[in-house]
Amino acid sequence: MKFVKIDKKEWAAGLDRLSAAYRLFGPVKEGNFHEFKALDAQERPDMAYVNTRRSPKALIYPQSEKMFEFSLDQTRADHHILREAGKDYTARAVIGIRPCDADAFRLVQKNFDTPEYRDPYWVQAYEATTLVGLGCSSPCSTCFCTTAGSGPFHEAGLDLLLADEGSGYLVKVLSPKGEALVQAAGWSDATAAEAAERRLQDLRGEAEARIVSRVPTAKLKDQKTNHLFDAPFWQEVAFSCINCGTCTYVCPTCWCFDLQDEVSGKDGIRYRNWDSCMFPLFTHHGSGHNPRSQKTQRVRQRFMHKLKYFVDKYDNGIQCVGCGRCIRLCPVNIDIRRVCNLMNHFDATACAIPAA
Repeated sequence: MKFVKIDKKEWAAGLDRLSAAYRLFGPVKEGNFHEFKALDAQERPDMAYVNTRRSPKALIYPQSEKMFEFSLDQTRADHHILREAGKDYTARAVIGIRPCDADAFRLVQKNFDTPEYRDPYWVQAYEATTLVGLGCSSPCSTCFCTTAGSGPFHEAGLDLLLADEGSGYLVKVLSPKGEALVQAAGWSDATAAEAAERRLQDLRGEAEARIVSRVPTAKLKDQKTNHLFDAPFWQEVAFSCINCGTCTYVCPTCWCFDLQDEVSGKDGIRYRNWDSCMFPLFTHHGSGHNPRSQKTQRVRQRFMHKLKYFVDKYDNGIQCVGCGRCIRLCPVNIDIRRVCNLMNHFDATACAIPAA
């Protein structure tokens, strides 16, 4: 495995060289929060940020994405024919993404890139993107990535992993895309791999020791789906929920969407927009029936999907990377850690009604 050291004095010059070959994105402070956005010329990513308010999933999967254009003008030969909207899939690089957010793309990929179906919009955007991770040395109190299958220096899903060493960055090259980016930036100061790996392991251990938040998941697989579905705690969990959808919009692993046609005059556009299982109309049928008309049903669906249905289908962890955004930003303090604990330790026999 190749390691490179970047002196921070050379950091800006390397980014300038990268901008000739990549569209650059990174964390930038806007008001009181950091957000991932396209970097203007000479603009630098704020590598001192703790975490962004929203995940960077919108860089691959936009909140509102134009898919097709069409015309209702019957004087045109192509009226009522969908024309694919223009896309820009030129090379892009996301600088400073947290390992948990990069790992989230791997979970989302299970929905958009499968042997049966490959979503061309998501797949092409993802394949055009190089993810430059920044190790998380100061996790938030709500972070629980280590027990959600990820970690502050997790490598899965990344092309490069950067570790801040004060005067410079220690860089681990993890993929051919990462190697190509290092070459394009002109960062060529290779360092001894064995010593660099030991240093990275030390930084990883120090960061993981700072994570005090945990989620128990060991028993979720063995829980009976119907027992959890009928568990008595759902009404209490959902009591304060206002169905605002904040949890799903900030979550890096939520992927639900809706398709809508917008028409102005005789010109139309078909959009794909983020949707949320928290919204009352999410499951509203054309017949008028809504199988989840009550908020308790919708809250249960969100947690059952992430912590049970996903576990049963893939048998490879939960649909969560432990970033803690939904905990920090929920206006009524619903905590996924508590819900996971309830589900993991639920005892259906203790709730059973004795036989007459």
